[in-house]
Amino acid sequence: MTRYVDEDLHGAEFRECDLTGARLIGVVLQDAVIEGLVTNLVVNGVEVTGYVEAELDRRHPARVLVRSEDPADLREAARQLHAGWAATTERIRRAPGIERRSVNDEWSAVQTMRHLVFVHDSWFRRCCLGSTERFTPMGIGPDVEPYREAHGLDLSLDPTLDEIGTVRAAQAAELEAWLDDVTAEQLAAPAPVPGDDVWPPYARGRSVRQCLRTVLNETFEHHGFCVRDLDLIEARDAE
Repeated sequence: MTRYVDEDLHGAEFRECDLTGARLIGVVLQDAVIEGLVTNLVVNGVEVTGYVEAELDRRHPARVLVRSEDPADLREAARQLHAGWAATTERIRRAPGIERRSVNDEWSAVQTMRHLVFVHDSWFRRCCLGSTERFTPMGIGPDVEPYREAHGLDLSLDPTLDEIGTVRAAQAAELEAWLDDVTAEQLAAPAPVPGDDVWPPYARGRSVRQCLRTVLNETFEHHGFCVRDLDLIEARDAE
């Protein structure tokens, strides 16, 4: 493990880094921001992950519904997540142009929404329905090859907010209609992932519910990222 001793890391940024097992001893950590998959985090001898998770659940009740095994809870989670994105889309419409702006090297709002188009096609249609249809061209997938621009994706496209919104609304309706009929037994069954070499390659062996949870979690997490960045853009514009 790399050791940094008496180093000045003021303002350092660690992006897409695996810090598993990292130890920060005798450090000064003020005004720091940590975002990511954080578990078993001990601060000054106190395991704080439970406190953080409980506070996030309090702020965002949909998180609790997403973890449920009850189809009714999952339907309500999908409804709440769709309503949240609808409200954010209307917020974006009130500030034309903001949907294409980004901060801190993150995706813009339209890029985030295009990624969710891809998430629906891959994790819901392929993994929950067993579809082998090509992905919606406007979707944005992972950066890893050969998946970045394959199976129907076209990164040369530059769809408008309305065009993306139309696709996302249709996807939300498709998901909610499926959730109206799905049973707990169907959710617990192995996901019918096709046996071809198309994203996501690591979904095989998961249950339908686990794949659905990925769709809902991605919808929730990326909404949070989008709102965070919209807040930052608006705050900078107001200065």
